Amino acid sequence: MKKSIAVLGLGKYGMSLAKALYDMGMDVLAVDMDEDKVKEIAEYSTYAICMDLTNEDDVAELDLKSMDIVVTAMGRNLSASIMAVAVSKEKGVPLIVAKSSSERMTSILKRIGADKVVVPEQISGIQSARILVSDTMLDYFQVDNNLCMVEMYPLDKWVGRSLIDLNLRKNHLINAVAKKDQNNTWQLIDPSVPLGKDDKLLIVVERSALNKLNVQ
Repeated sequence: MKKSIAVLGLGKYGMSLAKALYDMGMDVLAVDMDEDKVKEIAEYSTYAICMDLTNEDDVAELDLKSMDIVVTAMGRNLSASIMAVAVSKEKGVPLIVAKSSSERMTSILKRIGADKVVVPEQISGIQSARILVSDTMLDYFQVDNNLCMVEMYPLDKWVGRSLIDLNLRKNHLINAVAKKDQNNTWQLIDPSVPLGKDDKLLIVVERSALNKLNVQ
């Protein structure tokens, strides 16, 4: 599903995220106060705007209410991040993601309305992009250049069917290896038990097959 995503702040993380989202076919609004960065991202975004993100009136004028997701990527500017999250919340943005550089900043951003907070040292822009555009992915970890681990809900077409029935490994190069129980503990999956729509699965998959996890 094509989504409209605003990336506010084009540092290393924001630039990587915006480019990855655009490569995945998303509508990307990229904003930064550095004109050179805006020029660089122009060919990798739907709209690229040079704007002072510390100015509340300017940010309020952005068409954030039409966005499916807003990412505030100004991790070292707490005041600008707070203001951008607050404006996004007021505009009714369904999903607000904020970059953080400290535990204190993470706590503050969550309190004012950020739905998800990311620490770039722990997750790359490409990883974030895959999670944001997916309706099923909860987390994503790249093991090496070929293999990935994904935490996700079952695709709609998997629900009510067992792993034996689905035969994901043979048919799609996808291995479902574990499921979280009611105590939030990972357990090996019984391949004969049908999957429920709220089951959290741990999947091992080759990068070439990742797009299959985004298709319902």
